[in-house]
Amino acid sequence: MDLFWDFDGTLFDTYPIMVKSFEQALQLNGVRSSKATGLYRAMRQGSLGKTLEKYASENRLDLQGLKKDYSNCESQLLDQAKPFVGALAVCHKNVSKHGRNFLLTHRDDQAKKLLKVHGFEHLFMGFITGSDHFARKPDPASLNYLLQKYKVDKKTAIMIGDRNLDILAAHNAGIKGFLFDPDNTISVTSFPEKQIKSLNELSLLFK
Repeated sequence: MDLFWDFDGTLFDTYPIMVKSFEQALQLNGVRSSKATGLYRAMRQGSLGKTLEKYASENRLDLQGLKKDYSNCESQLLDQAKPFVGALAVCHKNVSKHGRNFLLTHRDDQAKKLLKVHGFEHLFMGFITGSDHFARKPDPASLNYLLQKYKVDKKTAIMIGDRNLDILAAHNAGIKGFLFDPDNTISVTSFPEKQIKSLNELSLLFK
């Protein structure tokens, strides 16, 4: 089975770090009142980029400056990110059943570094990161590239992600999409083939 994994909020629980980094970036720009829950929901429901645009506009901040401050803050914290429970086991199980894992993320090689540190790297056949400069999801270009390069059977391929964007990208590429929503944050509009609250639920794929 070919599984295509999103990184943030799917393989790794990076959102606490993203929220903290966002709050620090706002403080550097003189904005001292923010609600962590609101930031988290905004990023999950939409994207980091859209959330940066929203807060820059509302607080009359320079968007590029806010992005730079956010990136600098996050780079100092990201090494603390840990994988979700069940992530490593499911990737192992897929490989043991002659399946393949692929990564699709907007991040640069920081994602690969974390995969290596936590024992994932050898379990992945292919990677798309921010350094590959593909259009962002839900554009299917990055998925299509991997599907074609590795001659993937679309009938058995699954994209696993934590946002509607991931599911829409999967459907735009002609494959299934599973939505991982551990805390019922998402207002689901993307018609995923399956919704899961724990990655351990994916073990049922191998029975």
